[in-house]
Amino acid sequence: MFNIFKKKSVESKVPVKIPQHIAFICDGNRRWAEMRGLPPLMGHKAGIANFENLVDWFIERGVSTITFFLFSTENWNRTKEEIDFLMDLFYSEMKKNLKHALEKNLRYRVIGTRDRLPKKLADMCDKLESESAENTGGTVVFALNYGGQDEIVNAVNDAIAEGKPVTRETFETFLDTGELLPIDLMVRTSNEFRISNFLLWKLAYAELLFIPEHWPDLVKSEKLWQFTLDEYAKRNRRFGGGKKANYSGRKK
Repeated sequence: MFNIFKKKSVESKVPVKIPQHIAFICDGNRRWAEMRGLPPLMGHKAGIANFENLVDWFIERGVSTITFFLFSTENWNRTKEEIDFLMDLFYSEMKKNLKHALEKNLRYRVIGTRDRLPKKLADMCDKLESESAENTGGTVVFALNYGGQDEIVNAVNDAIAEGKPVTRETFETFLDTGELLPIDLMVRTSNEFRISNFLLWKLAYAELLFIPEHWPDLVKSEKLWQFTLDEYAKRNRRFGGGKKANYSGRKK
């Protein structure tokens, strides 16, 4: 396997440039398990382990919003056994996340439609959001039964229903992710080089980073966490302008 740490990189220290919104496509759980002779579902369990430490590490270094792509609208095509396992896993993890939110002053948000989720999971999503809504220490977002194209289509229909012309800024208010910062850095694991219908609007000017390690390897590796920030610090973000250009649409 290609080892990213053989590449010349920035010295491991907190870089000056910190992404305010970092998004993860958490890929490779099943492959991670199969490589170790484990049942594929155990890869999903490993992908949750150490999750809260990862969140705390990035928040402590100045990242204000972290989004995780957990389950897409297309993932319903998987086996019933895997779907049921994942729904139970998400429910159990969110119960822990509620305690984490209160201890660390974190706000949790769940984006995506909840109509197909088990009722106890949908209720837990509501509880996690409502009880952490006033927290100000950072925002953690779960994309669950989420599809970027669906989000945009639903927003278009809502805008049409209002019967008023929209600008880029006003259209964004119809999106599930409307109040979130634009994504600065998107990281996808497991040597997959796609964005897979993920946060299409918010990814407009994101820096993309694809790494070979599977998600369970990233979630427990502070060295990989530092690598993502180091890589972002090396990027020259021009947003279509010159060297010193900045994105005028960025929210403060």
